[in-house]
Amino acid sequence: MFRSLSLALALTLASPTPPPESAIGVVEDLVLPVEDIIGEVESLDGSESESQRGDQVTVALTSDVLFALDKWRLTAKARQRLKEVAEQINTEGAGGQVRVEGHTDDQGADAYNDTLSQRRADAVKQVMAGLLTLPGVTLQAQGFGETRPKLPNTAEGKPLPKNRAKNRRVDIVYTIKQ
Repeated sequence: MFRSLSLALALTLASPTPPPESAIGVVEDLVLPVEDIIGEVESLDGSESESQRGDQVTVALTSDVLFALDKWRLTAKARQRLKEVAEQINTEGAGGQVRVEGHTDDQGADAYNDTLSQRRADAVKQVMAGLLTLPGVTLQAQGFGETRPKLPNTAEGKPLPKNRAKNRRVDIVYTIKQ
């Protein structure tokens, strides 16, 4: 039995079957673009995140950390968190421009969201101006309303409350030392 099995195996390996004609063709190289991989570190509750692209760091703080609903006055907890972000910028930053970008979700009128996001960016800028000690830093505040969501606000016509919460945020963007 082993001899016949060995013989059958030897014959199979010795004379491979050629591929069918339909399987023969030209082999082409695949050339695809390479996208930057941007890692993001997020807090366990999803209220804060940090990402880096090249020498730019973005610290995102959800509005729930910084403000009461539909308000632009910073909470006491927000001031403490902004102090920590300022210390991080003072330590790691290269100076230059620090951008404070306000964002909202898709609820409410565009004009209202634009104004709210600008007021929130201005409030964060004002506090950060008193906390940043790095020489040569300039602050710029800009509100984007709902135009730059981090995640989709809805899926298949249904609202996504967790995504909306992450879209209501203030991003602080700065350049790190090389």
